[in-house]
Amino acid sequence: MNLQSFGKTGLSLPPIVFGSSAFGNLFHEYPLSLKKEILAEIFRQTAPYTVFDTAGKYGAGLALEVLGDFLQEQGIKKDEVIITNKLGWVRTELKGKEPTFEPGIWKGLQHDAVQKISYDGILECFEKDKALLRQNIPQLVSVHDPDEYLAGGKSKAGKEQRWQEILSAYKALEKLKSEGRIKGIGVGAKDWKTIRDIYQYIDLDYVMLANSLTLISHPPELMQFVENLRKNQVGIINAAVFQSGFLVGEDYFNYKLIDPNNLSDQAKINWRNQFFEVCRQYDVAPDHACIRFALRVPGISSVALSINNPFLVSKNMQAVKAELPRIFWDEMKNRKLIPDFAFL
Repeated sequence: MNLQSFGKTGLSLPPIVFGSSAFGNLFHEYPLSLKKEILAEIFRQTAPYTVFDTAGKYGAGLALEVLGDFLQEQGIKKDEVIITNKLGWVRTELKGKEPTFEPGIWKGLQHDAVQKISYDGILECFEKDKALLRQNIPQLVSVHDPDEYLAGGKSKAGKEQRWQEILSAYKALEKLKSEGRIKGIGVGAKDWKTIRDIYQYIDLDYVMLANSLTLISHPPELMQFVENLRKNQVGIINAAVFQSGFLVGEDYFNYKLIDPNNLSDQAKINWRNQFFEVCRQYDVAPDHACIRFALRVPGISSVALSINNPFLVSKNMQAVKAELPRIFWDEMKNRKLIPDFAFL
């Protein structure tokens, strides 16, 4: 598998990073046996170049716990896996029937979670997540969804306070890096403009774009920002490249249910119908097209893909390796579904 130098972290990453939200029971309660089967298949196909993206928010730490237990049970050495961890949530006691954070999203949980974005809060997240990972220390660490945290400010003063708390959280990450405990500091967010704002204040080693740079969504200002990151040797992981499943036929876009009566959503559905038509014409799987587009953008090191079934491991591995015919991209351009990108 081809490896790329990942920014200035000193690490090299393969083109695929495996997401772990299913291990935290995102939308469904998956049996532990299935999760272990998925993990075994991932390692079978990728060792010794295996990379996971995880977060304390995923299932209130359940994803961390499942991954940590597996690594320990299988005796996988700490230098045989790279872990990127998004900090900002810590596990707490579950006092009701369902967790209070993101109700209805995570299924079958035995714990709740609370958000802690501050200097001390991030250090607490780091230590508690490390314990759930059975002392496997993530090499790459970021603050989780600072865009959503900022949006929670109810006033201008409230947003400013939260902004200062985010900057304080990054001071904690800088401490961890200066002590040699982590290799790189990053940021993961759905709103790429928040990433850009943070980058003006923090010397980031990498970023994780989510629901931002996809086959259907690639605003020019974002493409310019990505090019600036590339020039400055900032590693980039592209996540959620299926736009919450919409681009492969599901009913959610950016985690929101599509409304066929909404004009904006109607336009998205029309775009997808034409996209699917081109895929059928050239015998291209929609997910393959999404993955290849994400990887062809200059500066993108890897795509992060969540797996909820073992057979998807092989499928996604093939997708990151296999190029698509030039005629497919030409037809996408001819139909004005994508701009005339030089890299396609």
